[in-house]
Amino acid sequence: MSDQPETDVPPAGEQIHVPGPSVLPVLLAVGITLAVIGLTLSIVLTVIGLVIALPVLILWIRSTREDIANLPPGH
Repeated sequence: MSDQPETDVPPAGEQIHVPGPSVLPVLLAVGITLAVIGLTLSIVLTVIGLVIALPVLILWIRSTREDIANLPPGH
C-alpha cells in the first residue's frame, strides 16, 4: 500500500435535480410574518397576511408538483 491518494475518478452518477429560482418562498414568509404580527396589532394585518400566504402556498405546491412530474422516471 502506498500513501498516495487514489487518482481514479469515479464514474458520474445520476444528475442532481435543483429547482429553479422562485420568489414564492419570500412571499410566503412575508405573508406569514404579516399574519403573525397582525395577531398582536390588528386583524387587518392578519387578513392581509393570510390573503398573501394562502395563494402563494397553493402556487408553490402546484409548481413543485409540476416540477416533480417533469423528472425522468425512477427519481
